[in-house]
Amino acid sequence: MTNGSNRVLDELAKLVTDAAGAAQGVRREVETAFRGQAERLLNTMDVVQREDFEAVREMAIRARAENTALLARIEALEALVGQKGKASSDTPEKPAASGRTKKA
Repeated sequence: MTNGSNRVLDELAKLVTDAAGAAQGVRREVETAFRGQAERLLNTMDVVQREDFEAVREMAIRARAENTALLARIEALEALVGQKGKASSDTPEKPAASGRTKKA
């Protein structure tokens, strides 16, 4: 009797294993179909892909840093021009010499 019950259990185990394999195959098929449908839906909605978003984000970060550096440079140059302008206004202006002499 143990021989017969082992055989039944072996057959039952084989059946469960086959059913589990079939269920995994169906699961993969459903996932693939779902991904395809979701991708088509996102493409019709003009949604940006993650890679494109990250690339543009990095460009924006670099542009902000560059703008900050340029603003600091402009402020430094304006301060320098302001100091030179103040220094030149303290000294009397000399009339420009025209290199021409007047004939009488």
